[in-house]
Amino acid sequence: MTKAKTSPAKTRPSFTGGCLCGSVRFEINASFDDFHLCHCQQCQQTTGTAHAANLMTGPTALRWLQGEDVVRRYDVPGRTISNAFCQSCGAALPFVSVSGARTIVPAGSLDKTPPIPPRRHIFWNERADWYANGDTLPTDHNFGADG
Repeated sequence: MTKAKTSPAKTRPSFTGGCLCGSVRFEINASFDDFHLCHCQQCQQTTGTAHAANLMTGPTALRWLQGEDVVRRYDVPGRTISNAFCQSCGAALPFVSVSGARTIVPAGSLDKTPPIPPRRHIFWNERADWYANGDTLPTDHNFGADG
């Protein structure tokens, strides 16, 4: 009698991350299906820079490992834009969208490089006037000559 072949169990990818002060840790148990750089005015204000860099996955992918009690969320009135952050250090953290359809993960909150590259710029028409795509600027490995 031959033994039936069993296929190996499919494991879901797992990504970990946290905040700057270490109070919050999380895990994402799913693949990312999108990665965009959002230039909308609200993302400029919540990040304090030219754009947000957000990965997208399903709504059940987020699991808090520690510090969920110090995560704060702000939902922009009249828009479907939100921001989650550590109340201690202010670092951006993942959140489930207002619609409940997506988990938004700030790329910089992950412990390792995201597994996919950014795929597009969104709300490009709202980009900061001072933003030039950045690829043509001089680069430094520290604060530079003026630092």
